[in-house]
Amino acid sequence: MTSDPPEGTIPRLRLFNSMTRTVETFRPLHPGTARVYSCGPTVYSFQHIGNMRAYIFTDTLSRALKFAGLKVTHIINITDVGHLTSDADTGEDKLEKASAKEGRSAYEIARFYTEAFWRDLERLNVMPPTRWSLASQHVTDMIAFAEKIAPGNCYLLESGLYFDTSTVPNYGRLAGSEKRHGEGRIEEVAGKRHPGDFAIWRRSKPNEKRQMEWSSPWGPGAPGWHLECSVMSMKYLGEHFDIHTGGNRSPRDPPPKRNCAESGLYWN
Repeated sequence: MTSDPPEGTIPRLRLFNSMTRTVETFRPLHPGTARVYSCGPTVYSFQHIGNMRAYIFTDTLSRALKFAGLKVTHIINITDVGHLTSDADTGEDKLEKASAKEGRSAYEIARFYTEAFWRDLERLNVMPPTRWSLASQHVTDMIAFAEKIAPGNCYLLESGLYFDTSTVPNYGRLAGSEKRHGEGRIEEVAGKRHPGDFAIWRRSKPNEKRQMEWSSPWGPGAPGWHLECSVMSMKYLGEHFDIHTGGNRSPRDPPPKRNCAESGLYWN
C-alpha cells in the first residue's frame, strides 16, 4: 500500500531542482497555480534551431502543468536592448551592431526579429505565454531596482555600475560552487574588484550617442544584460515564483546565479 503524496504536490510531475541537484515532485508555492518565468531571445537576428529548443521545452512544461490541473502564469521576456556581442561586459550592443549592418534603426531591428521569432513559434505549435515582456519597456523599473541594491553592493567605474559579488555570501550556490574566479561570459574590465563582478548599468562612452540610451543616476547608458530578468520576473510574478527556465544554458553559467544574487539583495 502506497502512502498519499504530501499535500499540495503534483504526484505525476517530477522536475530537476537546480538548487538541490535532485529530481523532486513538483509542489507549487500556491496550491492550484504555477508561476513560470522563461528567459527569452535577444532579437538581433533570426533564431536558429538550438535557440528554439528552449521554447519547445517551456511549451512542454507549460502543457504538463496545465494537464496536472494547475492555472499557469507564464512570462517570457524579449531582450531587445543591453546584450553585448561578447555576452559579457565588453563589445558592441548586438542590436546596435545589427542596425549598422542592415541599415535600419535598432528599434526596427528589434521589432522585425521579434515578429519573426513569434512566427517561428507558431509554426512549431508553441503556445504563447501569458505575457511577453520587452526589456526596452522596463528600463525605468531596472533603474529603480539598481538604485535599491547599489548602496553597499555596487561600485562605479568609468564604464558603468558594477555588482560586487563578494557582498553575497552564497554567490554561486545555484551553480554548485561558491568560488568567485573568472567566469566564461565575463571579460576583464579595468578597475573591477573581482573577476566575477558584472555590469548592471553600462555607461555610454564619452562623445558617443547610442540609439538605445537612457538617463540614469550613473550617467547615460543602458541596463546590463543580467539585470533584465531579475526586474521583469519580480514585476509580473512577485518576490517568489515556482520555476525559472533559461535558454540552453546550465545553471553553472553566469546569468542564473547573477539573477539569484540581485533578487536576493533587492528583497533583503
